[in-house]
Amino acid sequence: MKKSTTWIIAVVAILCLYGGCSYNGFVSAEENVNKAWADVQADYQRRYDLIPNIVNTVKGYADTESKILTDVVEARNKATQMTLSVDSLGKVDEAYMENFRKVQAELSGSLSRLMAITEAYPDLKSNEQFMKLQDQLEGTENRIKESRKSYNAAVQDYNLTIRSFPKNILAGMFGFNVKPSFSADEGAEKRVDVQF
Repeated sequence: MKKSTTWIIAVVAILCLYGGCSYNGFVSAEENVNKAWADVQADYQRRYDLIPNIVNTVKGYADTESKILTDVVEARNKATQMTLSVDSLGKVDEAYMENFRKVQAELSGSLSRLMAITEAYPDLKSNEQFMKLQDQLEGTENRIKESRKSYNAAVQDYNLTIRSFPKNILAGMFGFNVKPSFSADEGAEKRVDVQF
């Protein structure tokens, strides 16, 4: 009787130890996702903060381009209204994530049109303040791209951890859910035609 009790206690202890280590692994992986998402949000915020400065600088030169300026401001406002917090990452579906990505892509597109204005306004092109802002915006766009890649890598590791057997059983018991990742912008797979 004593021998079987010892075995039962040993098995329960091993299961508890495995469950505790697995739980800690889930928490660690989820925190990596949260940090990566916070980096994405910080880069988006940096872009949102730069936009008013760029728009105001361009306004002085490009009064006739008010439609583009209005589009940029509207796209920025739409992007800042659509939030996706770290806490809600496991609760959003792919459709919401796709809508979030589309809003960000719309903002990127309107910013690209804004930057194209520089060709029509040589004085703006040589304006030192505008050039600094443009460089900062280009750097921010690169940061956003890298942050998205880091986020997707963290999500992949996390999702793999919580979906692998037998950890998926424990993850379900502890309430760890699959996190959505970023996908490519719509039309990104199409070839870009450059004509001269």
